[in-house]
Amino acid sequence: MTRPRDEETTQPPSPGSGPPPWGRRRFLGYVLAAPTLMTAAQLVPASPARAGLPSPEITELVDLNDVMTAAALPTSGLITVEVNPDGTVSFALPRTEVGQGITTSTAMLIAEELGIPLPRVHITLADARPELLFNQLTGGSNTTFSTYTPIRTAAAVARHRLLGAAAAEWGLTVSELDWNAGLVTGPGGRSAGIGELSTKAAATRTEQVSVALKPRERFTVVGAPHGRVDAHAAVTGRKRFTMDLDVPDALPTMVCRPPTINGRVGSVANLAEVRALPGVTDVVVIPSGVAVRAATFGRCIDAVRALRVSWRPGSAEGKSDASVLAQLRAAELPLGLPPVTPHVEERFTFHFRGNSALEPNCAIADVRADRAEVWSSLKAPIVAKEAIAAELGLPLRAVTVHVTEGGGSFGRKLFFDAALEAVRVSRLIGKPVKLMWHRADDARQGRTHPMATSRVRIDYLGGTVLGYRQRHTSVSTDLGHGLGEVFTALAAQLPVGDIGFAQTFFQLSQSMPYDFGANSRLLSETDQGFNTGSMRNVYSPDVTCARELLVDRLAARMGKDPYRFRHDFLRDDRARAVLDKAAEVGNWGRSMPAGTAQGIALHTEYHSAVAVLAEIDCRPETVGRPVRDGVAGPRVTKAVVAVDVGLAVNPRGLEAQMTGCLMDGIALTLTSSLHLADGHFLEASWDNYFYTRQWNTPPEMRIVVMPDSTGKPGGAGELGVAASMAAVACAYGRATGTTPTVFPVNHGTLSFSPKPTVPPVPASPTDGLDHVR
Repeated sequence: MTRPRDEETTQPPSPGSGPPPWGRRRFLGYVLAAPTLMTAAQLVPASPARAGLPSPEITELVDLNDVMTAAALPTSGLITVEVNPDGTVSFALPRTEVGQGITTSTAMLIAEELGIPLPRVHITLADARPELLFNQLTGGSNTTFSTYTPIRTAAAVARHRLLGAAAAEWGLTVSELDWNAGLVTGPGGRSAGIGELSTKAAATRTEQVSVALKPRERFTVVGAPHGRVDAHAAVTGRKRFTMDLDVPDALPTMVCRPPTINGRVGSVANLAEVRALPGVTDVVVIPSGVAVRAATFGRCIDAVRALRVSWRPGSAEGKSDASVLAQLRAAELPLGLPPVTPHVEERFTFHFRGNSALEPNCAIADVRADRAEVWSSLKAPIVAKEAIAAELGLPLRAVTVHVTEGGGSFGRKLFFDAALEAVRVSRLIGKPVKLMWHRADDARQGRTHPMATSRVRIDYLGGTVLGYRQRHTSVSTDLGHGLGEVFTALAAQLPVGDIGFAQTFFQLSQSMPYDFGANSRLLSETDQGFNTGSMRNVYSPDVTCARELLVDRLAARMGKDPYRFRHDFLRDDRARAVLDKAAEVGNWGRSMPAGTAQGIALHTEYHSAVAVLAEIDCRPETVGRPVRDGVAGPRVTKAVVAVDVGLAVNPRGLEAQMTGCLMDGIALTLTSSLHLADGHFLEASWDNYFYTRQWNTPPEMRIVVMPDSTGKPGGAGELGVAASMAAVACAYGRATGTTPTVFPVNHGTLSFSPKPTVPPVPASPTDGLDHVR
């Protein structure tokens, strides 16, 4: 794809050839017509991808991040930085903060380029803006990657304009002025703050300007570790999420949901009786169940349990883990003719998993005859706005969608199920609603990471790997949240042919870091009867885990150390550097007791690389010990994560992201899954959905952020999940002497008594919003 303008080598223009090109680190931007200074970037979209592949890897030509960035570029000029009269700077971020820290990293970019203290930058989340097209989609670890240059350019334009305003007022040249922490000074004791200059620097008409971005060697904010700008608000309870908002007359609302996935209401025997319960204001039937609006959430729960509903079958009626697995195996694409050379081969199974975000699905909606207003944490708010407008039969301009900060997502908030439900309820009753899902609802009726199998074969001869083949078969992943539209818009420019949303996503997100000869990876999807979603890192954890486990087996077959084998076959210096660092810091190869072992794994994606070393204890006295959650199993005792994202805008934020990725990887390997039986999932809350617990998190952990290797940021938010899962799996295989082939490894043991699926359910001493139904 075409390099950004700041990296291009330009030649002088020929006479009459149009506007002059801009050299290294020079960008075009706009000063917008506004009462105070408002600026934006002007960036051009990348040129179409070349037809010929320079290497066997598609992702070395164009990957998922490139596609998403190219889709966002044409509307980058609509994202504005505003300098306020009080000396602060405002920016409405067209992405969604769900705990990943992008409000902090965005504020750091603006503070760096404007040369002002970080606390003076105020970041809010933009409402849904359809004119932004693909520039308001949060996913694929793309936010910093795609907004890095546009945000800096807009800030640089603002700085340029403020200096120009001061110079004009004082009759000086810009070169005679100094800038320090947002204060402009000049000869003779002249000084003015950016707030004072903001109205003078404003434009009465939109003007195009060129600016030079600050060179990397002069950075003082970006690349230095910073605490989150919202940390104090978070720890003091002042941070406001959807359920904290005080929208007039928006009362608590919950939904009584079917016992099976996507079941429908047949009839309700006692609607009038439930409407008459204390505190209940409304009870209505919607497509996903029976909604109850009441004075408090406690009253909602009472009413939900009192309902007597006759349910129609759902979309997964009668299905179980075993039946879905049989269906997946029947849909597997062939690996090809049996090889005539030595090979290693295995099939791996990955069960359904939940997103398990801390914040339950929730939304506020106020629908009137001629308009609608919605508040929710949405990572694809434009798609949500369009769907809501279509549902209500209203023009887009009549629907306002406010994006709120979210308490976690892991892909869940790419979908707007709660917002659409809230809209439907509000329209039916003619009143505002504050709708929240039960914990049990999200496990049983929410979005899940699809069940999948992955068959891998590696052919070799002597010390040479001849070929690698992987056939990944999965329950269909729903990409109807905006990413599919990105692929459709850019399909003609992609080097993958007309292969559909999921296959395109798969091919653009998976790569082969090793020199394994001819290699191919294919995706086959089946069964659209489940509510699925793009769980954190999407296909990569399963695909990478399967690959890395077979790499360990191949290394053993060749009589080589797993770390040295990987090191010798890696194709990329950055990948080799993170692998070496993880091995060095983790003291790879140290002597360990029987039943314990180290595992090491590598993953490359998003123009970044990460290696994880994990140590695990699988000794019987560890596995058999009683634990509070009712699950006994191996414990990861140590982990080292070495990560190279190029320029780490906020190393402290990157460390937090890698820590979260590591916890996800441990859960995916050891404990975290949903059991499907007779058309429904058995798990109903965190007391039986076993995400990583304190007892199996590593007491010794280190995150190593590698030095800036590229001068620009790569993707980070999801990067560490795949390598973490694979490293823990490899450690487990070496500790037990048996390669694990089913994930999580404890899935075969149901260690809890499932909660009933149909209300009413007798209350238990631990009942509450986290233990219902």
